[in-house]
Amino acid sequence: MNHNFFKQESFETRVPCPLCHNDLVMNWQRDNIPYFGEIMYISAKCQCSFRFADTMILSSKEPMRYEMPVETLEDLDARVIRSTSGTIRIPEMGIVIEPGTVSESYITNIEGILQRVQSVLMMASRWVKDEEEKFARSQELLCMLEEVTEGKKKITVIIEDPLGNSAIISKKAIITKLSKEEAEELNTGMIVFDIDKSEIAHDVSDNIQPLGGD
Repeated sequence: MNHNFFKQESFETRVPCPLCHNDLVMNWQRDNIPYFGEIMYISAKCQCSFRFADTMILSSKEPMRYEMPVETLEDLDARVIRSTSGTIRIPEMGIVIEPGTVSESYITNIEGILQRVQSVLMMASRWVKDEEEKFARSQELLCMLEEVTEGKKKITVIIEDPLGNSAIISKKAIITKLSKEEAEELNTGMIVFDIDKSEIAHDVSDNIQPLGGD
């Protein structure tokens, strides 16, 4: 990789759109995150509706795992870089957010991650409102999220990225390198809520539907 290519603060490149093959402008924006290092944010939007966004961490490309105990209101402010290759887990809630083929990256904080989970849960709960067990579980998770954002309940937020382009920026974050086997086991595709051996799936196009079965 030619690192001189990334020294500009921002620039554009042009490539054929993978859907309509017209000229697609890729916007590159460099940023420096204190106590972490340089990243490159890449985005593109075509008139045909194709969109792309991702982040590249310029200082490290090894498969990494970040584990953040969320115990106080201050922990909700910890910055999160989630690339298109990053998987987010909240084990206490049985929640996994896996990347898909058209998922987008974003830079947010722990509270922003929880707000995204809450939005999906609220929509999913409407799909299962006539299924008593699943609906009750979705409401339980929503109450749990509210307690976390009020500082009344502790959870753990984990981000794993086989390409090393995701991170949690906090002194409390536990950082470990993934083994080759662990990196290869990371899946892609959808957001899954494990609701007592049943699943509610959120696919990459934000079409949410309940999936029955054990």
